[in-house]
Amino acid sequence: MKQLKRAGAMFLCLILSVLMFLPADVHAEADTAGQGDQAEKELSRIVLSIGDSQKTPVYKAGEKTVLKINILNKGNTDARNVTVTPVINSTDDWPFDMEQMNYDKSLGTIAVGGKTEAVWGEGDESLTVRDDVSGKTQKLVFKLTYDDGGKLYETERYVFVKTEAKKDTAGSQDKTQGNTQTGSTSGKDDGGNKTGGGDSGKDTADPGSGSSGGEFYDAGIYNSEPVSTGGGSSGSGDGSVPRVIVTGFDTDPGTVKAGNNFKLVIHLKNTSKRTAVTNMLFDLQAPASGTDEAAEAPAFLPVSGSSSIYLDKIPADGTKDISIELNSRADLIQKPYSITMTMKYEDSSAAQFEGESSLAIPVTQEARFEFSEIQVMPDTVSVYEEANITCNLYNLGRVKMYNVKARFEGDAIEGEEQFIGNLESGASGTIDGIVTAVAESYDESNCKLVLTYEDDSGKEYSIERPFTMTVTAEMEPEDMGMMTDMPEDTGSPAGLIIAVTVVVIAAAAVVTVVLLKRRKKKIQSSEEEELMDEVERFTEDERRES
Repeated sequence: MKQLKRAGAMFLCLILSVLMFLPADVHAEADTAGQGDQAEKELSRIVLSIGDSQKTPVYKAGEKTVLKINILNKGNTDARNVTVTPVINSTDDWPFDMEQMNYDKSLGTIAVGGKTEAVWGEGDESLTVRDDVSGKTQKLVFKLTYDDGGKLYETERYVFVKTEAKKDTAGSQDKTQGNTQTGSTSGKDDGGNKTGGGDSGKDTADPGSGSSGGEFYDAGIYNSEPVSTGGGSSGSGDGSVPRVIVTGFDTDPGTVKAGNNFKLVIHLKNTSKRTAVTNMLFDLQAPASGTDEAAEAPAFLPVSGSSSIYLDKIPADGTKDISIELNSRADLIQKPYSITMTMKYEDSSAAQFEGESSLAIPVTQEARFEFSEIQVMPDTVSVYEEANITCNLYNLGRVKMYNVKARFEGDAIEGEEQFIGNLESGASGTIDGIVTAVAESYDESNCKLVLTYEDDSGKEYSIERPFTMTVTAEMEPEDMGMMTDMPEDTGSPAGLIIAVTVVVIAAAAVVTVVLLKRRKKKIQSSEEEELMDEVERFTEDERRES
């Protein structure tokens, strides 16, 4: 009996233990699931950018216009119920007349990687540029609100527009623009030279002023507001956010040509006066480009390795440079291409941040053309004679050739310059000129065709192609005179022979005529005698019969 009681007690304890531990296991599983959901939420991000790949518009004072802004979702979660609203605290914040009470735009859902356009001034909505705009670059602030289906978000983004004042204020406009753009483009030419702002590039707002939103540089650089992604304590301890911005960039060579390699050097600055930033990772992504969607590829690709760059540290208020070797696609059209650079870094408290910058890199296409065979008609001329020279010019490049001119040069020829005009890509032009020979010449390649043209920036180029044209001495007038008088020269043996022959022929003709006349007379006399004899015989016979 005691053994049965002891076994029952043990069985009861076992059941109680199972009942006690079972809820704990269930709660542990629930906690684990909750942590997974939280991690999934942390991985889901919505990143909206505005104005990507858009040229800075120019608005003239007093004109009716339209404002269009592209909004792109670069995150990994759809942005729902997106609304964009201009932030207008004073009339100076908005270059247009306040003709409406509300400028909110509801854009609906922007899918991952999707893009939509916010438009002001279309349809019944009126948008008129203020008459008192000063003619400088102006920053427009927009508030974006959206949600991911459960949580509401709000952020601000900047774009920049240019205004053009009325003509009577052109002097003050030029002065304002000159002050705004000081040092933004340090303007070197080919051979490892600056195309961006460099350290001398300054924004209209002080990067270290702590203003929210992005920072923009006239040299084609845009810096977004950094976003905290967790880790460590909040910011640097005093609530400030350490910003890392791009102040400029260089390319080597200075002119980036399609199909060539170049080195991109990016100048960075830590705007925080109090804290350094560390453990920095940068990733560069160029836009896809191509006419065939299935064959689209990035405009720039790393020559070797990855498009990511690691930097250990930038001290407080310090600067550093990063660089990468890139290759530009050979089929790019001539225009600026934007490179998006994302950056991740930490502050001194191990708080993590993410930011983004855009760099606009101009790409040029070299003109490529060919000449057909140069035709010279006639190919041999005498001095002071003219010749016609023709050939065709084929534009085989991807850029337009402007103000094309041609002329023929050489020590032996003179001619007028010929204007051909503008030549589109894939088109052909005809060079047709008249030259006058001015000196005797038999040398090879003694003449040349000189072609000049301009690119879309107005820079002039020149190319030469040699050819040969034979110029003989001028024909002397006395030579032609000797040829004309030669038959009249009787002093030579040939002239004497001719004269004697003429005399003999004339004498023979006279003798023949005389002989013929004598023979004719003799024949006539003989016939007369025979006729007289017949008459006499007839008379005598008549007498005998009678």
